[in-house]
Amino acid sequence: MYKLIYMKKTLVIGASNNPERYSYKAAEKLLNYGHEIELLGLRPDVIFGRTIDTDKKAYEGIDTVTLYVGPKNQPDYYNYVVSLKPVRVIFNPGTENPEFEQLLEKNGIQVEVACTLVLLGIGQY
Repeated sequence: MYKLIYMKKTLVIGASNNPERYSYKAAEKLLNYGHEIELLGLRPDVIFGRTIDTDKKAYEGIDTVTLYVGPKNQPDYYNYVVSLKPVRVIFNPGTENPEFEQLLEKNGIQVEVACTLVLLGIGQY
């Protein structure tokens, strides 16, 4: 019996070129697991052959947004994330934000308070 694995196009918000940052580790692990990624960060760069964008592009086909931006900096992303119409948004540790979570749920977007690295590691991504 084979398990069909659906690869999810993921937008990493808070992407960084610093290997010590969890957003960097998540981008690397997502690619290792075969997921397509888009990267949005404060400084332009290229990691893993992918560009870290600094402007909020209208990416097509985003299934999952994984957040690595603290709650105080998230309001700038509220309308943008909703406009992408992702299936879900993952609030990684330290990014939890009830106001943003409620806005997403009101717009039919699934909210998951979890760690992207852990979800990938246990096969629950």
